[in-house]
Amino acid sequence: MKLAYYPGCTLKNHAKNFEDSALCAIEALGVEVDEIDRWNCCGTVFSLATDDLIHHLAPVRNLIRVKEAGADGMLTLCAMCFNTIKRSNERMKSSPEDLAVINDFMYREKLAYEGDVPVYHLLELLRDELTFEKVAAAVKRSLGDLKVASYYGCYLVRPAEIGIDDVENPTVLDDLMKALGADAVDFPLKTECCASYQTVDNPDIVADRTNQIVSSALGQGAEVMVVSCPLCAFNLDHRQRETARKYPEFKHIPVLYFTQLLAIAMGCTEESLKLDLHHVDPKPLLQGKGLI
Repeated sequence: MKLAYYPGCTLKNHAKNFEDSALCAIEALGVEVDEIDRWNCCGTVFSLATDDLIHHLAPVRNLIRVKEAGADGMLTLCAMCFNTIKRSNERMKSSPEDLAVINDFMYREKLAYEGDVPVYHLLELLRDELTFEKVAAAVKRSLGDLKVASYYGCYLVRPAEIGIDDVENPTVLDDLMKALGADAVDFPLKTECCASYQTVDNPDIVADRTNQIVSSALGQGAEVMVVSCPLCAFNLDHRQRETARKYPEFKHIPVLYFTQLLAIAMGCTEESLKLDLHHVDPKPLLQGKGLI
């Protein structure tokens, strides 16, 4: 399977720790991907308005770039990019009328879109194509007794027809952590919304959510949390500062991208982890576990 890699905007600036660790781990697993040429922003969020087609142009343009590359599908890392592009793709598949309007608007494109490009999240590739058994066999440095709480948030599993796992009780991240040798910690708020873009104009709400989610994970014995969304990472990691101000009893926890632990397990260098981009420093924990 030849996949075209779609990075999205945030992974090229504030989330280089996500991208660099993912690409290193993917290469170590023997998977070859090529970044899409001339990709553009996914549009960030899926438009729910039935008469709003303009916001589907950005996702469809990226899908056309995949066709131009002759790839079998699109590979995404960011849960928000995955959700936005896949949902637009499904709308194009289900509505020939909308697809015709979009193609007519983009008449200068060399190729018309036909709704025929599959959109995959990296976790799907690891689980369904490569398999976690093969991932486990490729581990060079087991995560040992590291207690990891996997946070799914909204975009990986909602809505059900788009999500990559069960809406109420997803396990794909937990299963990956187990394959890497970690102790997967289940906690009840793993699919609770992080408050998303409330972080812009109402960080107080984010502080409430961060306190609830992090405290829930810590209450189950977690030492670190893993995420798949840069916005979730910001709210649960960088917003811990504001959370501690509002809740004096709040206890901090490192928040990593799942690809960073995958990269460690695959023997990638510490440079690829970009650990200096985190608010809560994960180095003491990882050093104490002998992982870096």
